Amino acid sequence: MPGKDDFIMTSHQITLLFLDLALILVLARAAGAVARRVRQPAVIGEILVGILLGPTLFGSTLDRWLFPTALRPPLSALADLGIALFMFIIGLELDHSLLRGMRTTAAGIAAGAMVVPFALAIPLALWMSRSQPPEHRAGFVLFLATAMSITAFPVLARILADRGIIRTALGGVALAGAAICDLVAWTLLAVSIAIATPHGTAPWKIALVPPFVAVAFLVGRRTPRTPATPDAPTPEVPTSGAPRPAAARPGLALVMAAVLGSAAFLEWTGLNFIFGAFLIGTIVPREHTAPIRAAIEQISVMLLMPAFFIIAGLAVDLSHLGISGVATLLLIMAVAVGGKFAGTLATARLLGISGRQSAALGALMNTRGLTELIVLTTGVQLGILDHRTYSMMVVMALLTTIMTGPLLDWLRPLHNLTADVDTASAVGGRA
Repeated sequence: MPGKDDFIMTSHQITLLFLDLALILVLARAAGAVARRVRQPAVIGEILVGILLGPTLFGSTLDRWLFPTALRPPLSALADLGIALFMFIIGLELDHSLLRGMRTTAAGIAAGAMVVPFALAIPLALWMSRSQPPEHRAGFVLFLATAMSITAFPVLARILADRGIIRTALGGVALAGAAICDLVAWTLLAVSIAIATPHGTAPWKIALVPPFVAVAFLVGRRTPRTPATPDAPTPEVPTSGAPRPAAARPGLALVMAAVLGSAAFLEWTGLNFIFGAFLIGTIVPREHTAPIRAAIEQISVMLLMPAFFIIAGLAVDLSHLGISGVATLLLIMAVAVGGKFAGTLATARLLGISGRQSAALGALMNTRGLTELIVLTTGVQLGILDHRTYSMMVVMALLTTIMTGPLLDWLRPLHNLTADVDTASAVGGRA
């Protein structure tokens, strides 16, 4: 039985933890700034910092000195909290109004962007699954094929915003297609996790998930839109007479409790906490959510997510890939990039979109970034992916995200690039 002292960090460990968090914060900010200067999302620089500190360049000496084994659990816990909050934000960003007027086009783009790389990834995943136990191969194949088909909605939105085309017809179609891809991908990932980890999933627990989702959506629909939101006036006024900050109002506390409770429930069922946090994000009423999002992003994006990048990067080890590993990585890149680009391009052309815009959509849908990294980290934590496969897939996620911006710049000028998103018929017609 563990004693009470087993749950108490020593003064030395607390000192190192605070120093590590300070170091993570500084490195993440610096790396993000460098990435933005070369017109890349900040997340690219932050992930690269984690990889550079890991065993790929310096072996295990540097990362063990900076982040000793005793501090990995608390850092991992902070990283998991950051992922949960970020998944809530992703769910919150899935604006259903994106599909208005472009359902057919967005659904077609999403289908092409997912089906082709998914189909091409299956034989590659089967070949890579030779080292997997027979009972885990089906889940591994489904997980890997889904991971190759992902488009990172939040990173894509940032790239479009940075280039000033998020409100164009092209940007609207890309975002709507990415939103559909995300919804399908998270569903497939939940299925693959259930298949790949049957030892940790009781069937009766899984059976509780559909009614839980139904109740969550019902409660979400009946939630008052104005009085309970954090930016609405509150009857209580502090004795000082100063207005209560958004973070101190009851709306944020209730949303946070819902996010953490839903994450805990989905983790308990044997799936993963990321789905619970994502679920709450999709059902929270969109009205007056700006203060909630701002309050959560302040702590999540500034500190918790950088901790996740460091932990994820430290697990990447490319020093022992060898010739066979490089060959496998090239195959992964060919399937992930070629399948996503070809599938999107072919579907866009069938929908009547011009050649250059179709190619631009193919480049945009290849964005993977942070969403892919969350998926891969979940896979390695659950034992679905080994560290070698994880490392190669992280490289694929980084390269596909890095190439998006330059490819988009190379394809410009695009016809109708500055058109308003309401003119979506110019890139494929209305439903």
